[in-house]
Amino acid sequence: MSINYEDIGDNLRRIVITGRLDMPGTDSVASKLGELVAAPKKGVVVDLSSVQFLASIGIRALITSAKAVQQRGGKMALVVDGGSSVLMSLEATGVDQLIPVFGNTADAERAAVA
Repeated sequence: MSINYEDIGDNLRRIVITGRLDMPGTDSVASKLGELVAAPKKGVVVDLSSVQFLASIGIRALITSAKAVQQRGGKMALVVDGGSSVLMSLEATGVDQLIPVFGNTADAERAAVA
């Protein structure tokens, strides 16, 4: 599991997570994700297209991060491959109703800074 980020201008941060968001890896990723979303950026995009598995603890980390971004007046969007098990997990739990989910980075970036 790894987490990387890129700042795009003054208003946007793109975070890319790869691997499995399950019990063994989520604690370290959740901590790092919390640090990364705390940056004073208007929008945050979390790219999950390289995540193979998303457990409930990973979903909790995403919701916590989205709330932190919203509390400072920003927006968070997710990038997920259509038809993936990650997308199915987000839809089954209703997270896609709380955090906008997109099939590509460009659409997610536009939504996060709108």
